[in-house]
Amino acid sequence: MVDLLLLTQEAGGSARVLPALTLLSHRVRVVPNEPAALLEAPESEVVLIDARHDLARARATCQLMRSTGMEVPVVLVLGEGGLSVVRPDWGAHDIVLAAAGPAEVDARLRLVVGRSQLAAGDDDPEQIEAGDLTIDASGYTARLRGDALDLTFKEFELLKYLSQHPGRVFTRAQLLQEVWGYDYYGGTRTVDVHVRRLRAKLGPEHDQMIGTVRNVGYRFDLPRHAPGAEVPSADEA
Repeated sequence: MVDLLLLTQEAGGSARVLPALTLLSHRVRVVPNEPAALLEAPESEVVLIDARHDLARARATCQLMRSTGMEVPVVLVLGEGGLSVVRPDWGAHDIVLAAAGPAEVDARLRLVVGRSQLAAGDDDPEQIEAGDLTIDASGYTARLRGDALDLTFKEFELLKYLSQHPGRVFTRAQLLQEVWGYDYYGGTRTVDVHVRRLRAKLGPEHDQMIGTVRNVGYRFDLPRHAPGAEVPSADEA
């Protein structure tokens, strides 16, 4: 079973967008195809974007996901007319016709998830390096300029998770779900407390590595001298 997130403006949900899904056992969660809804959306293994009637919106959503560092495979659900329009630079990983049968839909989902897992195995090293910070994921240790940081388990997990997705913005609810888990009943204030403690342990020279995106949440910012690092915008602190 694959966890699917369907982005659509269609009131009928997956049964109207991709009817074959009703005959498969995959779990489908439906949210509006809007930037705010995408940021708040739960984690999924594949994102399906309804591109049957609004190709421009679908393309903008693909580009938004790519610009925010979201690495979930994207499959566009198209009508026949969309086949001649979609281009590789949109950033979608696969396409499927809305009229496709269950066997084809299941095969495409299985293949796109498999390719994603293979890529993750290559790109998810046990050791993460960001400037002066080194994180050993398997050894549960983090070092700053060679000196071990005295982190609690959750502080380490939070730092590791953020650093594995540099530049991607996570809401407090998303971090609570991914780091603390579905069975945690505490409030999102827990995330703020742990971020504050992490910044204190990183020290004033490095605390900016955990950036705040106003009214949204947190992200891991690569040091400015590191490859690929970007200078935060004026709206972020």
